[in-house]
Amino acid sequence: MTIESVCIYCGSSVHVAPAYKQIAHNVGTALARHNLRMIFGGGSIGLMGITADAALAAGGEVIGIIPEHIRSHEIQHTGLTELVVVDSMHIRKSLMAERSDAFVALPGGFGTIEELFEILTWKQIGLHTKPILIYNASGFWDPMLELIDHVITTNFAPQNNRRIFTVVTTPEEMIDAIKTISTESFSPEDKWK
Repeated sequence: MTIESVCIYCGSSVHVAPAYKQIAHNVGTALARHNLRMIFGGGSIGLMGITADAALAAGGEVIGIIPEHIRSHEIQHTGLTELVVVDSMHIRKSLMAERSDAFVALPGGFGTIEELFEILTWKQIGLHTKPILIYNASGFWDPMLELIDHVITTNFAPQNNRRIFTVVTTPEEMIDAIKTISTESFSPEDKWK
């Protein structure tokens, strides 16, 4: 499978530490420098806007997908390669998944967590085989990774589910993983055995 488009899940809050903003900038730049199209939620603020702006500044292609009912709240990005306005969050997430060849979760809030767990679940039950990366710079996702381990060790998810995603901590690791990660499929039956 050739990876051409990467979906970025990340926060839209403007009240985050500068280190997280730098991560977003570095990721956007890395995507563009490696000719990877960025797919994201279409907002212009927070890490969403920073990642998109960095990718655009480095000559990358950026596609935003935003629901009409939150377009004014997240302040739609007006300088994208393409902005798709949809009717609902469900359509947004479905279209982002459809148009992406890989997924990367940067630091974010409830929406980022929800998007990440949905795409993890879709892979767990065999709806796709696309790479999923969790960008764990500064240990942001450590508590969530501990929770995932707890879910697996208590048998609420099968052992092989540790391979559903890859954890990275730098743009270089992210790009290497995107280029080399296998598209392993997971059987829905594993979940219910």
